[in-house]
Amino acid sequence: MTTAANLRVAQRISATSKKTFGMFEKALQKAALGRDLIHLELGKPHADTPLPIKEATIAALRAGQVHYSEIQGSTKLRNAIVAKLESRNGVRTKAENILVTNGLTHAAFATFMAILDPGDEVILLEPYYPQHVGKVELAGGKVVRAMLDAANNYTIDAAEIESKITKRTRIIVLVNPVNPTGRVYTRAELQILADIAIKHDLIVASDEVYEEIVFDGKKHISIASLDGMAERTISMFAFTKSHAMDGWRIGYIAAPSWLMPGLLKITMNDVTHVNTFIQEGAYVAVTGSRTELDALVADDRRKRDLVVGRLNQMPGIRCALPEGTSYAFPDIRETGIPSQTLADMILEKTDVVVEAGSFYGPAGEGHLRVCFGTETIERLDEAMDRLSGFFNAL
Repeated sequence: MTTAANLRVAQRISATSKKTFGMFEKALQKAALGRDLIHLELGKPHADTPLPIKEATIAALRAGQVHYSEIQGSTKLRNAIVAKLESRNGVRTKAENILVTNGLTHAAFATFMAILDPGDEVILLEPYYPQHVGKVELAGGKVVRAMLDAANNYTIDAAEIESKITKRTRIIVLVNPVNPTGRVYTRAELQILADIAIKHDLIVASDEVYEEIVFDGKKHISIASLDGMAERTISMFAFTKSHAMDGWRIGYIAAPSWLMPGLLKITMNDVTHVNTFIQEGAYVAVTGSRTELDALVADDRRKRDLVVGRLNQMPGIRCALPEGTSYAFPDIRETGIPSQTLADMILEKTDVVVEAGSFYGPAGEGHLRVCFGTETIERLDEAMDRLSGFFNAL
């Protein structure tokens, strides 16, 4: 007979930080009132998925590719990923070391579950991507934050990172290009992190979902390509941002051989394998022409230039050009208003939804995160008009 004491969720659930979508949840309440909101808070691409990717997926459906597939992902797709990683990322691997996942969120969850024991520590570079926190905690790990300095352009700081390392540290999480700051780490910065990982025998979980979205001649570098890092790096990718495939939920992991059995034990028990027919679309995304991809990035560059240019005309705002991603991270400290308070005021007064910098940890305080990839350029211009009126009235 079930007793009331048994009617509860697992302790690992109740002990996990509440996952939120920040300002998005507050915006939903406004939207229910019929307000004309302009959403600059979520990193949802505005563009449609390129047509060749859709057509390949539709063809796979019509051809009857609707049954169980290979557990790690189709050999065809994994071989294409191997070729892509070598030619574009400088990462040498094999198809048996590739795991196709339900997006990068799934890739990160499987990674933490396969590596962490209760009490193991994971270092996040702050400002950090908040959704990594809950995954670490669900796996029984403890998040430790290494704060990077806005005054130093959020450069990787060896002394700060090493000060956070203990006997329980297992993983350093790297997001590059960086959500929320828009940084693209240099080879020298990545070498600093690699040296730390090798010196302290740590693993690097590398979130590279924005690898294709870089501007002004900047170059994304995969840390796994650096000497000594291939065996201690889990490289995680997705088609979410680069190919406007956020709703498709498909990505992949390139992992060392020693981790693959652990990863497969996790994914076989949570999803079995990724949806069969969408892997044909992902294959086209990996192997197809870069023309449409380049057009999507060029559109993001135009939107970035518009948003940053307009923000820098507003009183109390200073905004550096993002080197990559779809986010501007304007400095609002001159206003003297905490970032969450300011984001709430902007929503209330203008119906523009932006995210508070503090959502990404204390190191993000004094900033807002503004996504320029989620709307048309016309709507972005309107959003900047509304924000300009708001800041001029402060």
